[in-house]
Amino acid sequence: MSALAKQDNIPANAAAKPAANVVPFSRRPTSRIDLKHIGSIVLRNVVPPMVVLGLILMVWQVLCSSPDASLPSPLVVWQQSYDLIAYPFFNNGSQDIGLGWRVLVSLQRVAYGFGLAAVAGVVVGAIIGQSVWAMRGLDPIFQVLRTVPPLAWLPLSLAAFQNASPSAIFVIFITSIWPVIINTAVGVRNIPQDYRNVAKVLRLNQFEFFFKIMLPSAAPYIFTGLRIGIGLSWLAIVAAEMLTGGVGIGFFIWDAWNSSRLPDIIVALAYIGIVGFALDKLVSALGSIITRGASAN
Repeated sequence: MSALAKQDNIPANAAAKPAANVVPFSRRPTSRIDLKHIGSIVLRNVVPPMVVLGLILMVWQVLCSSPDASLPSPLVVWQQSYDLIAYPFFNNGSQDIGLGWRVLVSLQRVAYGFGLAAVAGVVVGAIIGQSVWAMRGLDPIFQVLRTVPPLAWLPLSLAAFQNASPSAIFVIFITSIWPVIINTAVGVRNIPQDYRNVAKVLRLNQFEFFFKIMLPSAAPYIFTGLRIGIGLSWLAIVAAEMLTGGVGIGFFIWDAWNSSRLPDIIVALAYIGIVGFALDKLVSALGSIITRGASAN
C-alpha cells in the first residue's frame, strides 16, 4: 500500500483507479481561414464590377482615341492628371493642393450640415409621428419644401450669412433634412401598439419612451432616411462649392472647367463617386449594427 492509501484508508487498487466523473480536457478546435469562402466572396463582389469597369474603359478609349474627339480618352487622363491620381495629398500652397485635401474640406462641411440635419430631423420626425395634428399641418409644407433644388436655397443663405462656408452648410442642412423627417415620422407611426401598451404599463415618461421604445423601433426607417440624406448632402456640397468658391472639390471642378482641364474634371468626378459610395456604405453599415442590436433587445 502507498502512504496516501494508508492515510485515507483506501485500498491501493482503488486509489489507482481514476475518478468516474473526471472529464478529460479536449483541445479547442483551431480556427482555420476558409480560403474557398473568401475566394467566393471576392468572385461575387469584386470581379464583376472590375470586368464591367474594364469594358467601360475599353469602349471609352475606342470612342475618344481619335484626334478630333471632344473628350479625353482614359490614356490621356492618366498622362495629364497623373499627379492628381497618384498623389492625392500633395500641398504646394494656396490652391495647388491634392484632391484628397479638397475632399476632406468638403467632407467637413458635410459633417456639420448633415449632422445638424440628422439630429433635427429625428427629433422633428418623432414629434410629427406622435401627433396626428402635427402630421396634417406640417406634412404638406414639408412635401413642398423638399422639392426645392439645393442651389435655389443658396442666394438666400448667402444673403443671410454673408459668408460662403456657413451658406454651404445651410444648403446641406436644408437639402438633407427632409428625408430624415419623413422617414422618422413613418417609422414612429408604425410602432406596434403592443410596445405603446408596455410603455403605459411601465409608466415611461416621454424621454424614456423616446430612447427605449421609439428609437429602437423606428431605427430601420430612420437609417433609410439617413442614407438618402447623406447622398443628397454630398450632391449639395459639390453644387454649392461650384458657386461659393473655396478649396473644396466642387470649386476645383469649376476652376478646372474655366481652365479647360477636362482630364482633371474626370479625375475629380471619380473621387466624388468613390467618396459618395463610401459614405452610403458607412451609414448603411452603422444602421445594420444598430438595428441588429435594437432587434436583439
